[in-house]
Amino acid sequence: MMNSVEVRELEVVRGDRQVLPSIDLAVAPGELVGLIGPSGSGKSTLMRAIVGVQVVRSGSVTVLGVDAGSAEARARVGYVTQAPSVYGDLTVRENLRFFAAVVGAPEDRVAEIVSTVRLDDHIDDLVGRLSGGQQSRASLAAALLGEPELLVLDEPTVGLDPVVRDELWALFRRLCEEGVTLLVSSHVMDEADRCDRVLLLRDGVVLADGSPAALRARTGADDLEGAFLRLVGEEVSA
Repeated sequence: MMNSVEVRELEVVRGDRQVLPSIDLAVAPGELVGLIGPSGSGKSTLMRAIVGVQVVRSGSVTVLGVDAGSAEARARVGYVTQAPSVYGDLTVRENLRFFAAVVGAPEDRVAEIVSTVRLDDHIDDLVGRLSGGQQSRASLAAALLGEPELLVLDEPTVGLDPVVRDELWALFRRLCEEGVTLLVSSHVMDEADRCDRVLLLRDGVVLADGSPAALRARTGADDLEGAFLRLVGEEVSA
């Protein structure tokens, strides 16, 4: 079966700093994969390379069997950045109608997606007046309009209260069960337990790749934060 994402010997350099030294990664269809690590670990850079908007020095990135960033890939990939990616001076409905026209989605898709992200009661509210969690839902709705096969979410729950975070992760799991491949970044270690598979990153290096249970077993830690700290300690002492 063809992987949803194939990253081979990916190197990204900014100025004189090597952000990603040489990343190899494969993501299978329908997986919910967490990119977990502290700020500055290279998560956003890796995600930008996967969606095809990052300048790379070397290596290759293939998405759904085609080159990342190609016209075919863009039509099949949804991308949500850390900042809201919708217009604050438009209502939720107006935003989604605009993005539906951009991706060629039918008009009835707007109502369907608004219901999916549970913004029915706010569909005619200005996005700029919504809460942070509601704005995150609106951005996610825009990304879902084109029915993406791969959804790339860059720290979508940052700054949100625990209830909203829980609701969003439940939505991510539902999408995964419907066959969408999800790649979700976070610097909150306890969110990793919601993923099928976790990649722990530090300074552009993948310290570990496996299920949450496997990473805890490997390190003997009670939780993933402890596992991360033990893996960092192993790297430093090596």
